[in-house]
Amino acid sequence: MILDFIAIPTGWLMKLFYNLVLPLDTKYLSAYSISLILITLVIKFLLLPLTLKQTKSMKRMQELNPKIKELQEKYGKDPQTFQRKQMELYKEEGYNPMAGCLPMLIQLPLIVTFFNVIQRPVKYIFGGDQAAYDLINKSFLWIKDLAFSEGHILSNEIVNGVGMGFNLPFIGVAIPILAGISAYTTYLTTKMTSASQPTVVDEQQKSTQNMMNIMMPIMIFFMSIKFPSGLALYWVVGNIFQLLQQWIVLNSSKKIKEQ
Repeated sequence: MILDFIAIPTGWLMKLFYNLVLPLDTKYLSAYSISLILITLVIKFLLLPLTLKQTKSMKRMQELNPKIKELQEKYGKDPQTFQRKQMELYKEEGYNPMAGCLPMLIQLPLIVTFFNVIQRPVKYIFGGDQAAYDLINKSFLWIKDLAFSEGHILSNEIVNGVGMGFNLPFIGVAIPILAGISAYTTYLTTKMTSASQPTVVDEQQKSTQNMMNIMMPIMIFFMSIKFPSGLALYWVVGNIFQLLQQWIVLNSSKKIKEQ
């Protein structure tokens, strides 16, 4: 893989965390799940300078929203004039609209690489030792094995002494709690991000934006059902971290103005 030079040390670090927290391994909270949470937080902290730059760009856009709304109301029927006036406003205020995009583009390969590490733990974390991986405890609260999706049920699963051997559509017989949390936290992050974007006057654009805010969480929900629960756990922890970071940065200027 092209990004193995990132994936391999990431896997080593997670294995190090796993060995360190192994004494904390319990029936409902495995050392594997704890190490997964820790490595997610480490990656988020490493990416913090980039995400802070992106969030500050969002805050700056939030501050410019009233002026952009005025331009939309004045030149909304003339898109070319509106775009020209908008760029003039950016130039006057010293704002670069691409400032929030660059950090995201830099983060993307790192996030994809880490996603692949969690999806292929045998290769990257356990050095190709499938037997060692199969033997470890991979539970997390109500989830018995993070290697499987929440909706997954083994054909020989026994419920009340009776073999089930079938799946309900999409979700098996399990209640996809973690997938639901993944979708909800994704909705909150997209809503918070869209709130910092320029106010949309055009009803069609507003409808498209609202549709994207809904479709993204739905897509994450079904992906969380399909992929191993470990990936859903990574996504939830990352979203919670991002929500806290965005809330702190976006609300910091409000507190200063109030004071």
